[in-house]
Amino acid sequence: MPYEVDLAVRVEDALDELPPEGRREVMETIAVALMRPRQWPEPGGWHAAVVFGSRSWVSFTAFLGGIEVIDVGWAG
Repeated sequence: MPYEVDLAVRVEDALDELPPEGRREVMETIAVALMRPRQWPEPGGWHAAVVFGSRSWVSFTAFLGGIEVIDVGWAG
């Protein structure tokens, strides 16, 4: 089943500010979160989950059929 990803405006801004290596790792971390729907918080609530990459992290909420990325970070 294909899932949808929405990015909060501040996430889009943060991705624009990252160097290519950081942007790539954050996008890979988002992909990891997307591929693990059993680890998503309950859809429609205020709960969030965090997934960590080797130097990045992604915080997201869930909705039916996908996730909304609400914050990202990269230690570059």
